[in-house]
Amino acid sequence: MGVEHNPHLLWFVCGYGIIMILIGIYFSRKIASSEDFILAGKGLGTIVLTGTLLATWTGSGSISGGETSMAYTYGIIPAFMLIFPTLLGIVILYVIAPKIREFGKYTVSGILEAKYGQTARLIASIIIILAFVGIVSYQMTGIGFILNVTTGISVEIGTIIGAVLIIFLATIGGLRSIAPTDALSAFLAIAGLFITLPVIYGIAGGWDDVTANVPAANLTATGTLNTVQLLGFLLPSLFLLLGDQNMYQRLAASKGGKSSKKAQIGWLIGMTLISPAISLIAFASRSIFPDIDPGMALMATTTVMPTVVGGVLLAAATAFIVTTGNSYLLSAATNVTYDVVKKHINKDASDKQLLNITKIFTIVLGIIAFVLVTYFPTVLEVQMYAYTVYGAGLTPALLAVFFWKRVNMAGGISSMIAGVGTTLLWEIPLAKPFDLNSVIIALPVAVIVLIAVTLATSNKKTA
Repeated sequence: MGVEHNPHLLWFVCGYGIIMILIGIYFSRKIASSEDFILAGKGLGTIVLTGTLLATWTGSGSISGGETSMAYTYGIIPAFMLIFPTLLGIVILYVIAPKIREFGKYTVSGILEAKYGQTARLIASIIIILAFVGIVSYQMTGIGFILNVTTGISVEIGTIIGAVLIIFLATIGGLRSIAPTDALSAFLAIAGLFITLPVIYGIAGGWDDVTANVPAANLTATGTLNTVQLLGFLLPSLFLLLGDQNMYQRLAASKGGKSSKKAQIGWLIGMTLISPAISLIAFASRSIFPDIDPGMALMATTTVMPTVVGGVLLAAATAFIVTTGNSYLLSAATNVTYDVVKKHINKDASDKQLLNITKIFTIVLGIIAFVLVTYFPTVLEVQMYAYTVYGAGLTPALLAVFFWKRVNMAGGISSMIAGVGTTLLWEIPLAKPFDLNSVIIALPVAVIVLIAVTLATSNKKTA
């Protein structure tokens, strides 16, 4: 069965887009300082913080890559497994959240500098910008998929429209405006997914018909992947989440420790609802649409459902994608402002100048993200690349700050260089040998280098 476009669905997307723009403009008027723009004045309450954590983590990576592409391409059980790295990451962040707030830094690079020095901050900033620009790029493609499904316009034109929307909303109000739209998006998405789930399985003929229409391999424990390949998809999300600057900034932006803890519990509960629901819907899509781009699996179901149901789901998907794009774009621009411009170019910049610089680089990095997406054939591929650049290049050194007192500057810096260097080598010149995602190689290298260099240099100092 092919996808028949339903232009009426576009009204739901446009309606929600207008709401997001109006909310963004309203809250942009409350921006009085760079702290307002980056950390929402450290005033996020439990409900808004829960929503922004959910919406930021569940973007095009889940809607067009992640659970969606995994369920469609490899099978339902591998897709279900993607929830476990997320839940584990949330639990670990729950433990270290008080320490994150104690640092009081705008960026993860600032935390690393406190332990490893200025060189570590600069290297970390480069890694974050590389990874986050990649993440923003596939949010733009996600909007392209949505507009292609609804109107039939090309994914390329739709991606341009998505780029403009994401850049505009990130620039006008920062986290002060992003967080409330995130909360609205998260709760709309949960409602949309659980309205859709029974409807799409009814249309597909029920579970038995769905399983009868998909390849037999898609019903096995690892699908069409071997165990090592499956780990290559599970590890990147865990190690991105554990060191994700976006999440650190949100936890730092909470009203206090109690709000942060309650929000993280809400985030964990929300993900246990959202992730399996996306997987199940995409799996049903595999039965209904056997020959479409895997990244379009979730969105394609909207065209065979009643218009109202499909429209709500499509609006929810749009909301998740746009808010995730906004968040990662803003976070990357923050690194440029505070870790490069203020640290090395204009140390005496005023707060107003820093605010304006952040807005300028939000636009610049948004344009770079749009250009980058043309180099990757699928959303899932750019997702795994971006997650691994960050997870292998940054997270081992960052977690060591919280959990290993002995770690030193040489170990931390060496680990970052080894992690990102191995990732880029595996992905670009070597072109992913054995069809293994780079995390399988890069993450162990980063951890081994962290431990070995720290122990070697510590021994020299004590000898």
